[in-house]
Amino acid sequence: MEDGTFLHNIGLMIVVATAVVFLLRPLKIPTIVAYLIAGLLLGPLLGLIQLGAPGAETSAVHLVAEVGIALLLFLVGLELSLAKIMDVGKVAVPAGIGQVVFTALGGFGIAWLLGFSTMESIFLATALTFSSTVVVVKLLDQRKDMNELYARIAVGIFLVQNLVVIVVLTLLAGLGDADSGFQWIDLGRAFGGMALLLLLAVLAARFVLPRPVSWAARSPEMLFVWSLFWCFLFVEFAEWMDLSPEIGAFLAGLSLAQLEEAHDLRRRIHPLMNFFTAIFFIALGVGMDLSAASEHLGAALGLSLFVLIGNPLIFMVIITRFGYSEKTSFKTSVTVAQISEFSFIFAAVGLQSGLIDESILSVIAVVGLVTIAASAYMILYSDPLYAWCRERGLLKLFRANAPEEEEPAVDLAGHILVVGMNTLGRRVAEALHERGEQVVCVDVDAHKMRGMPGLHVLGNIEYTSVMEETGLHAAKLVVSALQIEDTNNLIAFHCQRHGVPCAIHAFDYFVVDALRELGVTYLMDSKRCGRGRMEKELRSAGVLA
Repeated sequence: MEDGTFLHNIGLMIVVATAVVFLLRPLKIPTIVAYLIAGLLLGPLLGLIQLGAPGAETSAVHLVAEVGIALLLFLVGLELSLAKIMDVGKVAVPAGIGQVVFTALGGFGIAWLLGFSTMESIFLATALTFSSTVVVVKLLDQRKDMNELYARIAVGIFLVQNLVVIVVLTLLAGLGDADSGFQWIDLGRAFGGMALLLLLAVLAARFVLPRPVSWAARSPEMLFVWSLFWCFLFVEFAEWMDLSPEIGAFLAGLSLAQLEEAHDLRRRIHPLMNFFTAIFFIALGVGMDLSAASEHLGAALGLSLFVLIGNPLIFMVIITRFGYSEKTSFKTSVTVAQISEFSFIFAAVGLQSGLIDESILSVIAVVGLVTIAASAYMILYSDPLYAWCRERGLLKLFRANAPEEEEPAVDLAGHILVVGMNTLGRRVAEALHERGEQVVCVDVDAHKMRGMPGLHVLGNIEYTSVMEETGLHAAKLVVSALQIEDTNNLIAFHCQRHGVPCAIHAFDYFVVDALRELGVTYLMDSKRCGRGRMEKELRSAGVLA
């Protein structure tokens, strides 16, 4: 019966969340906000789920939510590549730290003036300092702006903020009961444990992980399972040291982020993380106390205005001081006008520790709903918003540089995409490169692409994100040397859809008919014809000059 109740709750969460996301999609409401709204419907408004009541099903749902948070921080750790920080580090590090300091001070002052206690003001101020990596990255990807300068600066700033999150979570892990004050021994143990785990993560990235990850990458399923093993191994280490499991998950991701397989790994983990994270935010909405939130509604709206207006102003001041243009500074600043999913995690940990009560969690939830929803529109319409502010002279105060230093993003076009770096694929890619063609090589195994000419994309071509990254829709020719029937059929389908010529490896007679029905330009029979015949056929078809 208890198992049935758990499955009923999970099923109800998924069904209602899907319906809410679908209904709010025309309004371009971020999914996190939709999940919170779904939770409000299921819990406080309709009373369909009562997670506050004791029972095995309650523990099971919360366990699923906790796994989601661990995977979320694991994915955030996977984003923390040192190369990304170095790319825009000169502005991301001071801007990220400066914003955290000024927002925390301003948020604490506002919360204290609104009548909150010192501890409550500290929690509210800290929750306001973090911006949502998940929300912003999704919106930037929706705008196709991830390669723009302002987007790279924003992502760098979020990575710096994420490091601050880990420090704060470590601080919480070292705090005892609120009535007993600071436990300095516990704090020292917590930070010592984090330093030890961080050292272990760095050493593992340098000396332990490269060889086994490279081996696991040859099998996509093995890479996925191996990465989860590494994640939860660090979670166990963290719990053994009396640290938050989120810290262990983050540091596990951090160690893997330094490897060349990290980008492909993020794609594989993301769908699983989406499910567990959805359960977390729905459960958060279910557990909200609307009566407590209504009592502090004015305070929540005031704090929301501070985030929506104050955070961008702080960033405008900092970023323009580094010589970036008015437009770049403005569009970067707009991205931070919301609180983060980590603000909810931080508040939930504080609630579990007894440092705050449900009313503060409810205030933070309201601020999250307002700021995430409003900032989504600010990011999506940042160009007309910038033009509106510029026409009214609102940006002259910051004295930013007039010239626009952004370089337009260079999209792949007119290139040849070669999928599968087996013997056939390598020979085709090398021959095309020798002919002066722009070649993009794709494989799931980084080891196979070493020494190959042209651009390398590590990942499974079946993923839509990989197809977009390789510019399949704008390629002059797509060549698949794979011996995987379903993948070859999918490549042929997308080539037909985009009107791109393709040459597919017909590795066996039974795959030929299906490929011909999909309109394949040329079927490569590696057993009967060589590279020269392939080039001749493609030239006669007008694909190659």
